[in-house]
Amino acid sequence: MSPFPDEPDDVDAWRSVTDLLERPPAPINWNLLDAEQAEIEWRDLDHWVKWLKSTFGLPPNIVPPYWHRHDELVWELSALHCHWLSCYHESASPSAPIAWMREFSDARYRLRDWVSICGTRLDRDRPTRQTTWPGESAPLAGSEVEIRNRDEDFAAFVRDDVLRRRRIAAIASQQLIG
Repeated sequence: MSPFPDEPDDVDAWRSVTDLLERPPAPINWNLLDAEQAEIEWRDLDHWVKWLKSTFGLPPNIVPPYWHRHDELVWELSALHCHWLSCYHESASPSAPIAWMREFSDARYRLRDWVSICGTRLDRDRPTRQTTWPGESAPLAGSEVEIRNRDEDFAAFVRDDVLRRRRIAAIASQQLIG
């Protein structure tokens, strides 16, 4: 508990979220980020999602611990984050925060739907099930895992994503040279 009544319990998380307002808001297309951009955006989004979860007391059926392992949750939370940044940026209209609250209300319903579809929970996670269309190969079905340490898993996930993006960039640059 913070010794100061006006400061949240997690002062570092609060400060990192307020630091996000320092740069101009811009939409994020996760498909187009290079490795360095992705690493920054993952960390920013994670700080903000942690702040959101604790500030609004969101249960795991809205924001589960392994949200980062589900594209549908990443895109929804990222869009909500970008909207928050634009509504709370110093250049925003004074009435923009109420628009964000309205959108946040709608987003909570969508997040509940996404979480119920993907099947992640507070203590267990499995990959989102994929529907195979006629003529497609069946995707590898991942198994359910126990969630032991969310922060360690997030760090490993980001490390793997950054390495994957670097490999893609290296292959693309080799193709341009060759």
